[in-house]
Amino acid sequence: MPASLAPKIRKQSEAAARPALLLAWYDRHRRRLPWRPLPGEAADPYRVWLSEIMLQQTGVKWVARYFEKFVARWPSVSDMGQASLDDVLRMWAGLGYYSRARNLHACAVAVKRDHGGAFPDTEEGLRALPGIGPYTAAAIAAIAFGRRTMPVDGNIERVVSRLFAVEEPLPQAKPLIQQWAATLLGATRAGDSAQALMDLGSTICTPKKPACALCPINDDCAARLRGDQETFPRKAPKKTGALRRGAAFVVTRGGELLVRSRAEKGLLGGMTEVPTSDWVAAQDDKIALKQAVKLKGLSKWQRRVGVVTHVFTHFPLELVVYTATVPARARAPDGMRWVPIATLEGEALPNLMRKVIAHGLGE
Repeated sequence: MPASLAPKIRKQSEAAARPALLLAWYDRHRRRLPWRPLPGEAADPYRVWLSEIMLQQTGVKWVARYFEKFVARWPSVSDMGQASLDDVLRMWAGLGYYSRARNLHACAVAVKRDHGGAFPDTEEGLRALPGIGPYTAAAIAAIAFGRRTMPVDGNIERVVSRLFAVEEPLPQAKPLIQQWAATLLGATRAGDSAQALMDLGSTICTPKKPACALCPINDDCAARLRGDQETFPRKAPKKTGALRRGAAFVVTRGGELLVRSRAEKGLLGGMTEVPTSDWVAAQDDKIALKQAVKLKGLSKWQRRVGVVTHVFTHFPLELVVYTATVPARARAPDGMRWVPIATLEGEALPNLMRKVIAHGLGE
């Protein structure tokens, strides 16, 4: 054999071995997760779908708690499809990114109504459902139905970008990373191939201080050979939105709190909140106070010391909090309602509002 051909053949051999090495590693080290079946058991499409929606933008440990509550309340997609959106939002409260909850409910309704309670078993069929994009469709198709496709989440992006030293920054590099990721699919067990890469990224090929010595495919990892693995994936600078400011109005009537529901579309759609002013970049406290809710017998507004801060995907927010009380028989303005403070845990309150209420009530 010519000496010049030896490195090329060796590289081809290494590339062909990667899927088998990943699967062998996965069989020894797979994570035990509430939504993941035991080895040899078939995956439940409902549990795969529910977990994938919850895991968008949220860590495994936090999701596990919510997942268990959801499947206890709604054991099947048809059960969830019979629930109200308000019930789903209440169960979701605290998990964040609330458009996921609205899409979750809409998808459950569609699967029950249009598919007899059974998820479509192809990427194309899955993508036609509300809230299921390319990644989620590929994940469900591979994990639940064994379709030979590779979903690429953040963990897989990191593994692949390091393995092949992808210099192009995200998000522009996504198509290239998708192509490289597909080369890591096994001839069979597509779902396990994807989950092997997910687990590898979560436990070994971590963002900081990856445990490269324990990686089953470390011998030909381009970034490791160069010694700059922590610099991958390359990322374009983030654009942070301008700070917005506003005021929140915490009104109590004895042991009750005045709340309202946000519009179903838009930020925090359908969630419960206390009344607030507009959230704008140049908000002035005096202007914000002019937007305060008006009730008969309302006491003088008292501003709480400090501000409540929260960071959304596209902008940070600061809210000053004003408190006031009303007499026992004061009626709620149109579109608002009184709820017992003792039962607030059961309301569909986003984390921002829980912080506002705790600040306003002095908790």
